[in-house]
Amino acid sequence: MKKIFNKPNFIKFVFITMILSSVFVTVKMIMAPTVAPLHNPDIRVKSDYFLMLLQCILGTFAMLLPGFTERRLKVSIPTNMIFVYSVFLYCAIYLGEVKNFYYRIPNWDMILHTFSGAMMDALGFTVISFLNKTEKVPVYLTPIFVAFFSFCFAVTAGVFWEFYEYAADGILGTNMQKFGAEDGTLFVGHYALTDTMTDLLVDCIGAFAMSVIGYISIKYGKNWHERFMFKRKNNENNRDSL
Repeated sequence: MKKIFNKPNFIKFVFITMILSSVFVTVKMIMAPTVAPLHNPDIRVKSDYFLMLLQCILGTFAMLLPGFTERRLKVSIPTNMIFVYSVFLYCAIYLGEVKNFYYRIPNWDMILHTFSGAMMDALGFTVISFLNKTEKVPVYLTPIFVAFFSFCFAVTAGVFWEFYEYAADGILGTNMQKFGAEDGTLFVGHYALTDTMTDLLVDCIGAFAMSVIGYISIKYGKNWHERFMFKRKNNENNRDSL
């Protein structure tokens, strides 16, 4: 049982789920109406399924990104990091979009943005720590600078994600920024900005929490971050054990 549900198998499961979801959503989009009927305004229409399809396709390519990065940069990405990355994609795309958890589960979007803020901070932390140890960058970076850089890296990633949502809503007519209710009712004024500003706020909270953990890890030699750090392939032939 343990071998079936180990981390590599879960990563493969998420990748297969993204592909199958893309096929499923494509079929549903073809069959869905363009405009919701008056007697059933909550039914999903083509634009809803198009957003799902876009997310599933992006998720599929995102699952291929770690392997591409390893080959292109000649580094080994820890399985722990890829596992956490896969969990996030599964929760955000499959559960969030396909299974509609964003509307079914209270604060689902807020939880994911907090998690993504911490995850991107960990990524920024490992990148700069990796560069800090390379011979090509003969500069020692203090723990506080590494933590600050990681925080800025994560917050910047969150800002660019909001740019993506804004562009998708404007060009494709989606509702990624949740400026309207599920039934199509548009929010007005300050309330229409709530989702975007809340996303950015919890991004900062998650990033700050991870920066503090990373700072303590480096400052006091705890080495918690080592399990998520990139490693050069010429220094390590095997991926870290599970």
